[in-house]
Order: sequence, then structure tokens, then C-alpha cells
Amino acid sequence: MGKPVVYGADYSVYVRIVRLALEEKGVEYELVPVDVFAADGVPGWYLEHHPFGRIPAFEHDGFRLFETSAIARYIDEGFAGPALQPTDARARATMNQMIGLLDAYAYRSMVWDVAVERMEKPAPDEALIAAGLQRAAATLRVLSSLKAQGSWLMGAELTLADLHAAPIIGYFLKVAEGQRLLAEFPEIQAWWERIASRPSFAASGPATN
Repeated sequence: MGKPVVYGADYSVYVRIVRLALEEKGVEYELVPVDVFAADGVPGWYLEHHPFGRIPAFEHDGFRLFETSAIARYIDEGFAGPALQPTDARARATMNQMIGLLDAYAYRSMVWDVAVERMEKPAPDEALIAAGLQRAAATLRVLSSLKAQGSWLMGAELTLADLHAAPIIGYFLKVAEGQRLLAEFPEIQAWWERIASRPSFAASGPATN
């Protein structure tokens, strides 16, 4: 089989989720840069890969996918390497529930409403940050309640839930408010320290100059 291709920006949370899955499976891949925030807009050629112009998109031997969760599941099921999804139906459903809540409630609040607002706006909207922190706290509380006993979110084995959570929480921790809030959830804090120390996390991060 040919080398898979990931389209997107190396700073993107969702591109990193896909790259983490590839790294954990030990799959070599190519990252094709796509800047969806370019002054001229999304490149026209890219709409053939993602009709809504979002990132990431994925291609493997002529098979194209978009949407991060679909791509991550294909990587797990389509390549050799350690399994990243539970075989038990209820455990698998819980994993998917975690991924869903991260998408629905964590990404916007942690990444955009708190981290991006604090780091990139000359005059941050403090009310937006405060509301984002409230939603982030609620998400971390639920994630902590769902976390199984063991090193990872689903227990003893690393799963796609861990790979989905890591880039979102990692971005949140770029700002002091995120660091202080995570410290209130010691189990998730300890989980973060484990996931952040994995070679896959270093390998999937943004390029440094």
C-alpha cells in the first residue's frame, strides 16, 4: 500500500489528532500544508479533498476521507499496529461518547474562547474567556467522571479518545488559565503528563523554526 497523505496545517488541533493516530500505528505519511486562513481563502484545488474547506483531509491509495473521527477510525482499522479502539461494545460506545463531548463542548471553549482569545487578540474579550472557562470546567468534570481506572481515559490501553483529547487540552494549556483549571482535576492532569511525554505527541507537533 502507498503512503497516506494528510492535508492540513501542522498547528491544527484536528490535523494533529490524525497525525497522532498515524504515529501510534507506526505508519509513515506525508503532510501536505493547507492554509485555510490564507488571505486568498481556501485553495480551489483543496475543495476536491474537503468540500467544506476544513482541515484535515486524508487520502490513501486513491481513497479519500474528510472528518477527523472517520479518518482516525480508518487509520486504526486499515493499518497494522496496536489497536486504538476497544472491542467491547460498551467500552467502544464510551470512547465515542468522550470523543463526541470533546468535539461538542471542549474544542470551542478551550481552544478558541480561551486560548486563542487570550494569546492572539490585542484586546481579549474577558467575558468570552470567563464563559469559555466555565464550559471547559464542566467538560473536564465530565471527562474525569468518565475516565476509567488506569493510565488512559479508557483504562489500561491507549485509545482514540486519548488521541482526540490530547491536542485540545494541550492547546488549552498554552495559557495560564488553562493550566490553573487543569490542576483542579488531578487525574486528568496526571493523564496529560503521560500523553504529553509520548514520542507520538512530540512527532505530531507544529514545526519549530
